[in-house]
Amino acid sequence: MLSSSPSELVAAVTGATGAIGKAIAMQLAAKNIHVVLITRDPVKSNTAVKDIIKTTGNENVSFELADLSRQASIASLAASWDKPLHILVNNAAISPPSRIETKEGIELQFATNVLGYYWMTQNFSSILTKSSPSRIVNVSSYWAGGLDFNDLEFNKRKYHNHDAYRQSKQADRMLTAAYAAILESKNITVNSCHPGDVNSALSNSLGFGGSQTPDSGAINPTWLALSSRVQNITGKYFENQKEITCPFSNDLASSQRLFEICQSYK
Repeated sequence: MLSSSPSELVAAVTGATGAIGKAIAMQLAAKNIHVVLITRDPVKSNTAVKDIIKTTGNENVSFELADLSRQASIASLAASWDKPLHILVNNAAISPPSRIETKEGIELQFATNVLGYYWMTQNFSSILTKSSPSRIVNVSSYWAGGLDFNDLEFNKRKYHNHDAYRQSKQADRMLTAAYAAILESKNITVNSCHPGDVNSALSNSLGFGGSQTPDSGAINPTWLALSSRVQNITGKYFENQKEITCPFSNDLASSQRLFEICQSYK
């Protein structure tokens, strides 16, 4: 069980200047938790922090900068981390309309939406272990599928951002299962969820408006981060605060295969 005093908890939320990420950070801060926004833009981050503090009255809100599409940036962030970490919410996601590569030559959506989750978990696992019991919440989607082990970066297939996004959300569910098996003995749970159909820049880039508010979309991830009902559950996928059978995370062999592929990226 997480600490009985919320003020003793530290949570990190990636992509926390986006619609859902900021709402998750806001809801955690409203519980008097120390919340760290993991973001790329210092101006947007400073504005978000001030807004969260003003709205919640919680002064323990800050931000750290990292490019989640780059392993070195995440490793640097983890190396400089000087506090416990009880809750990690992997939420950052992008869906560029055309195929773009990082400086390391990795397709950008795969690098951010999949490897970003992997690298955050990998680099912060020792801190989460020292802080345990702790939780990892991977924001995924019910719109998931189409993963192609032979073409994860759309080098062979024609790139469509919605296809790449669907694949990345399947991958996030699979990595959830892989990491749950690895981290269970360290008193760390790892679960994934669909946040809701939120009208956001991301959903608009995919051609969907979304009918839910960011606050509504943040309820499921925040619940997974804090609820005592899931304290002993790991490796599962949730929608509307209910566990949903997931064919992707239930395929442990494929989940392990994806994990090993992610390991190969340097």
